[in-house]
Amino acid sequence: MLKTSHTPQQERYIAIRNVTLIGVVGNILLTIVKLIFGIIGQSQALIADGLHSLSDLISDGMILIAAKYSTQDADADHPYGHARFETLATVAVGVLLFLVAAGMLIDATRRLFDPTLLWQPTAVSLAVALLSILIKEALYQYTSHVAKQVRSPMLQANAWHHRSDAISSIIVLLGVAGSMAGLSGLDALAAIGVSLMIAHIAWSLGRDGIKDLVDTGLDKNQLIEIKNIIKSVDGVQMLHDLRTRKMGANALVDVHILVDPRLSVSEGHQIGEMVRSRLTNKIEEIAEVLVHIDPENDEKSQSNLNLPLRQEVIARLQQCWQCLEATHAIEQITLHYLSGKLTVELYLPLKIVENIEQAQELSQGFADLAAEEPDIYAINVYYR
Repeated sequence: MLKTSHTPQQERYIAIRNVTLIGVVGNILLTIVKLIFGIIGQSQALIADGLHSLSDLISDGMILIAAKYSTQDADADHPYGHARFETLATVAVGVLLFLVAAGMLIDATRRLFDPTLLWQPTAVSLAVALLSILIKEALYQYTSHVAKQVRSPMLQANAWHHRSDAISSIIVLLGVAGSMAGLSGLDALAAIGVSLMIAHIAWSLGRDGIKDLVDTGLDKNQLIEIKNIIKSVDGVQMLHDLRTRKMGANALVDVHILVDPRLSVSEGHQIGEMVRSRLTNKIEEIAEVLVHIDPENDEKSQSNLNLPLRQEVIARLQQCWQCLEATHAIEQITLHYLSGKLTVELYLPLKIVENIEQAQELSQGFADLAAEEPDIYAINVYYR
């Protein structure tokens, strides 16, 4: 039998889909039971709780759609991937919960201040509320467990949706019991309590989702951990311009690191790659790191933007050195742009000079002939 292999993104989608489908089944059952027996048992709080379960069912649908798209790979239109679909779904769940809470609050308040509208719950409502508590708490525990495994804020939001339903059922249980004991308004008060609790959860989910959508950075403790990891990399002298943002379950990091200005390009790149590798390996949440290599602290040093690039520099130097025969023997020219100044390093073969005095004279000749060049700060000549 052939085994089907799945990418991590596909496995994540399958896990989210499966746990959500289980929630769909539970919410369909509870919505029907609560609404029917809420009417039969004359419990306004249980009907409100049934509407809460219905909102859970709608949010399950949102999550199934978002999970499908958020786990797709990056493409030309979405170069950073589709993880924001998950964040958008989290906000949508929060908005839905808030609307449900507002409707429940308005209706329960109206009934509380008009005694003729109050219902008298029966024992059947107690049994349904107890059943709801057990089922919803089980769904919360299972969904929360999977959400932590796959690091899904959207799925964790849905887990809290289950937990809020379980808590609201506890309030319903108390309200129904109180009304049956003779406190006629307690069922309506319980419905108000449920609505306020749902509104609070809605605000928390929506706030966190919006923070991610507007690129709010990681918290202070996470930033400290990131800085410590970067500073531990050999070759990193300091760092600045550290920026972070969330992309669904993942975090993206941009940072500037300062290295020795005389390093080769490949060594500077290697240091940057080591920073990227350590961050992604040590912090599971970080999915992508962009490292900018600085040869100097560009927050304090003078800008080099007014200095010419290689092709222009070499053309001008060759014009200055055209009378020097040794110009044709130059093996390598290295340019250093530091603190608004341009330093030129020339590498010549040792065989073209016979002694130290001749080497010093030739080096001085290169420097003197280019002395009138306003953009050249210094010329250093090396023989090898």
